Amino acid sequence: MEYAAFRRDFYVEAPAVRRMTTVDVAALRKDLEGVQARGKGVPKPVAHWDHCGLSQKVLEVIKKSRFERPTAIQAQAFPVIMSGRDCIGIAKTGSGKTTFINSIFGNLKPSKSKLFKVIDYDINNLSEDKIPYLRRKIGFVFQDFKLLNDRSISDNLKFVLEATGWKENDKINNQITKVLDLVGFNSSISKFPNELSGGEQQRIAIARSMLNDPELIIADEPTGNLDPETSMEIIALFKKLNSMGTSMIIATHDYNLIHKLHGEVYKCEDGSIFEVKRK
Repeated sequence: MEYAAFRRDFYVEAPAVRRMTTVDVAALRKDLEGVQARGKGVPKPVAHWDHCGLSQKVLEVIKKSRFERPTAIQAQAFPVIMSGRDCIGIAKTGSGKTTFINSIFGNLKPSKSKLFKVIDYDINNLSEDKIPYLRRKIGFVFQDFKLLNDRSISDNLKFVLEATGWKENDKINNQITKVLDLVGFNSSISKFPNELSGGEQQRIAIARSMLNDPELIIADEPTGNLDPETSMEIIALFKKLNSMGTSMIIATHDYNLIHKLHGEVYKCEDGSIFEVKRK
């Protein structure tokens, strides 16, 4: 199957970030617990939540949660990812990696004072009822699969399609067949999640993320509940999807896993984020 070309760079710097000089950037990175950024053309970090283009409602939630400013990984990785870089984040618990990923998926609407586009959507003028259409272009893969255990595999996938506006049974069934073939699932779709192995469940979860032909897949610890051999199979599947034109953001604690992946790799450790050079 041929996929339409994907415009990977949908990051627009906030005016305050754009005005930062080299000296300003160096001072900010020093203030961010000495964050170090290595690589070609690394975007400038952001200093405050309002530089990320979040809505006032989201900013209020962040304030109530007492997150005063982005963590080091959020401050530097947000503009890196939104600039279209393939990125694998490696970070300790609490470094902000998962929060960063969730913000891309669920908190995309900026304040009206910011120019911000995501996958060709003008977020400034995007109404609340249009946000689900934007999110359909982003697939999400979880560590713990998030399948509906009281429904068969077929009904798990059908539920997503029906919830996102698919109505014709023939088209629904054809789309389910297509994504299951894509991820290499060969078992019966009448089975329930608890009848499948961990690797099979993750394949279904990946198939679910592909149902609406997303332009971006975000995977948060996608191999965290899998054995090493099955993990390699899932990573091979991600590489296949990426080679077909789907951009991937993968966050993992497994440092050895990144050597099996292509794309740019960024590591967050002890308050620093830096590019990991391939050997």
